[in-house]
This record gives sequence, C-alpha cells and structure tokens, in this order.
Amino acid sequence: MIPTDHGPINLLGLDFTDLGAEDAAAFIAARPAGAPFGYVVTPNADHFVRLDRDPSLRPLYENAAVRLLDSRVVAGVARAFGLRPPSVATGSDVTAALLRPGEKITIVGLDPAFLPALVARCGLAPPAHHNPPMGFEHDPAAFKAAVDFTIAHPARFIFLAVGSPRQEMLAAAIAATGQATGTGLCIGAALEFLAGARRRAPVWMQRAGLEWLARGIADPWRLGRRYLWDCPAVLSLLWRARKTTSSPRVPSASARLPPAGPPPHPPAFGRVGERD
Repeated sequence: MIPTDHGPINLLGLDFTDLGAEDAAAFIAARPAGAPFGYVVTPNADHFVRLDRDPSLRPLYENAAVRLLDSRVVAGVARAFGLRPPSVATGSDVTAALLRPGEKITIVGLDPAFLPALVARCGLAPPAHHNPPMGFEHDPAAFKAAVDFTIAHPARFIFLAVGSPRQEMLAAAIAATGQATGTGLCIGAALEFLAGARRRAPVWMQRAGLEWLARGIADPWRLGRRYLWDCPAVLSLLWRARKTTSSPRVPSASARLPPAGPPPHPPAFGRVGERD
C-alpha cells in the first residue's frame, strides 16, 4: 500500500501516481503474478496532445490501474506555469528496474531480431513473444490474436511494446476479457533501448529533459514532425490548465493497483501512432 503523500496528483485531467521510477517499479513488482490483469500507462507530451485531439481515447487511460508521467519536459513546463506535476517515472526507467535476471515475461511487440540481445543483456528467461503485424489494430482477427496470446501466456509482467495508442487499446481489451492475469505495461520503445537496438540519450540529457532532442536527431524522418509540430501543442494545454486549475493533489486514500475492470465501452480503433 502506498502512503497518501505519493498521490494521486491530477495533471491535464488524468490522475497520476506520484512516484519516481524505482519506487514505481517496486510498487508494481509487489503485485501478485496471479492477480487479475491491470495495466500501467506512461503518458508523455505526445499522448497528452493526442488525447486533446481525440477524447475518445481518454477511457483507455482512465481505466489504467496506474498512470505514471513519462516526460520531464511536461513536468518542467507545468512547474514553470505554476502547476504541480507528479514525479517523473519514464517507461524506459521503470522497465529497466523491473527486468531482473531470470524473470519470465510476456512481450507483445518488439522485432524478433532484437529478442536474443534483450534476453542476454537482462539475463531473462526465454520470454513468450508475439509480434503483431503493423496495422493490427484495424484487423479484428490480428487484434484478437494479440489479446488471446496474452491470455494464453500469463506472466507477472506483460510488456506491450506496439506504440501508442495501440498498446493502450490492447491493454484495455485484455482487461475487458476478465481472463488475463498479471500487470501489463504500455512502454513503447523501452525494450528496444534495453536490447541495444536504439541508443538512449546520455544521462545528462535525460535529466535535463532533452531526451526528445537526442531521439529526434537520431531519427529525424520518423520523429521530426512529432517533436517539432505535434508535441509543442502541449504548451497550450498546460497554459490553459494554469488558467483553470492549480492541479492540486487530489484527496484520496492510499494509491493502489486494483484489478482492472472492463472499460465503460469497448476501445475504439483510433488513429495510428508510432511504435514508441
């Protein structure tokens, strides 16, 4: 059970657990492997902008068991605007803290070519792995196959690495079946960093909130529009929030990771996002 001084904190309409990466990983790891399926989302600037443009995706985040802020830029701007952001716990850092030697995990996503390096670098037991085709969220059979695979391969941690909003759609659909167990983590490209398939920004850039810049320079054709055009729109969202609320800590009993129930309505197959 988490003390009340760790959250939740509301930012841009979502309640976040106020934990850093190591504490968040310890909290998630304490959940029994056989508990009913619950999932963790890690919104960043891109997610906030997408949610503002497509509110139909919001239930996917609201029905998550835990929401962790995955953006030092958003946190820094929020503070500059007089808002109170939660602690930052990036999906990559939480994932790295959870992958212990010998851990048996389930992965949906990740190019099979990167799997041997991931297993070797992290000392993992051979994972259950399913890599759905691109566009699977528009193919009912392919989408169902991903859901069924997760149910058939239970694990303490199920890593959903198919990009946003696909991974959140998939997590909500898995939870809605009521048949899965364990904790799902919507973590984008985190496993690719750990496998060495992509190079993460130096620690000083991460701490300075410049990881987005390093990634944009490394892959400008794929990420340039997102970082230079889409993500800056989060500034206006935070400015509007400054004028309407001070994002106070929400009074609550202890934060907890409850069994995730079905969303209020089936997740809509929305717009395609990148796989990170």
